[in-house]
Amino acid sequence: MDKTPDDNLQQTIDQFWEVVPGVWNVIRSHLRAIASEQFDISVEQFHVLRHIRKGLTSVKDIAEARQISRPAISQVADALVEKGLITRRQEAGDRRFVHLALTPQGEHLLTRVFQQNRAWMVEKMASLSAEDLESITQGLARLKIAFDTPGEKSTDHSSHTER
Repeated sequence: MDKTPDDNLQQTIDQFWEVVPGVWNVIRSHLRAIASEQFDISVEQFHVLRHIRKGLTSVKDIAEARQISRPAISQVADALVEKGLITRRQEAGDRRFVHLALTPQGEHLLTRVFQQNRAWMVEKMASLSAEDLESITQGLARLKIAFDTPGEKSTDHSSHTER
């Protein structure tokens, strides 16, 4: 019996749920381990650094992206300032707005975390053939297109374009 387009779609959705969350959890766990074990920063500190690198420069914006309270982000920011990984600067025109920025040390730390994670991913994926890698790349590109809805507010809290 031939599969219908709906059967193919249902099979693809089932496979997505079987594969993607598990793979993502392994990658995320590895990133967290690198951040905490090698660089002595908490998971939340890592996320704040990552969001600042992506262009979110206020406690308010990071709290919204992380879906946690401003005071919680403010505490994390305080710890990162103490570690010399970020700076805080009050806006001259509005003292309520505090601008967060990575220090060179913070930038360097993130770069090293992502380099190490990328090297680990290369190791994990090295056994895949060129054809497999091309298929995965094409599939991911198509999946991104399918889920990019114009006008819909993004809920992406985990962009991993960092290299």
